[in-house]
Amino acid sequence: MRALHPRQIDILDIARAQGRVDVDGLSNEFGVSAQTIRKDLNELCDRRQLERVHGGAVYPSGITNYAYAARRELAAGGKQAIGKLAASLIHDNASVILNIGTTTEMVAHALKQHQGLMAITNNINVANILRDAPGAEVVIAGGIVRHSDGGIVGAAAVDLIRQFRVDFAVIGASAIDEDGSLLDFDYREVRVAQAIIEQARHVILVADAMKFERNAPVRIGHLADIDTFVTDTPPPDAIIDICKASDVDLQLAMASAGQPAAREESKG
Repeated sequence: MRALHPRQIDILDIARAQGRVDVDGLSNEFGVSAQTIRKDLNELCDRRQLERVHGGAVYPSGITNYAYAARRELAAGGKQAIGKLAASLIHDNASVILNIGTTTEMVAHALKQHQGLMAITNNINVANILRDAPGAEVVIAGGIVRHSDGGIVGAAAVDLIRQFRVDFAVIGASAIDEDGSLLDFDYREVRVAQAIIEQARHVILVADAMKFERNAPVRIGHLADIDTFVTDTPPPDAIIDICKASDVDLQLAMASAGQPAAREESKG
């Protein structure tokens, strides 16, 4: 197999840092045609160093998860809009469990103004966000702390979650399959997420549009297990159909410059 072109090495470096690259952006970056970039991406995908998605490619999610800091920057505007909308569905004086994820962290930021909130989490970042919120009492799970993202996993975290019966759960997923399966990378995290779903009266899934383009090996559950799904762009038709058939409240949070997130509802 021939050596990579220097441009292809640079593309890999960009994808590794940002999580995703797109054809138009790379074409402008390197001053070459879109066709040339597509050939580069095809070759990198053939080598299994990238995964092709519509309009570009992503760093191989089926092999390794994105660096957490890089994932915070992916779809940042959409995640912030999702966070604001999801938080607006949670009333004051509610109990809520939030799990691991950059989008659930955006929900935590938006919850800081709530009053009488009890927040349970297995996410050190969420605990840090809410710990100085005057209207929130924060309970953090014990267990194994992952170096990569500050997530707390393992049997001790599951045991703590099962001591609660909460009004709301806010969960994320690394990928959403076209059949409605919710997927993640770490089976230990999945066990915590499954316990969170079981212990909540109302489950809110927060996930940006990139989750429809990714893949992950471990199954959390199914969209039918969710009460409300908040995302930032209209999902694929197959996902919309599943939401309608399963009576999942699909809400779209779309942010524009200088404007709060708009809400669009679709319920079967």
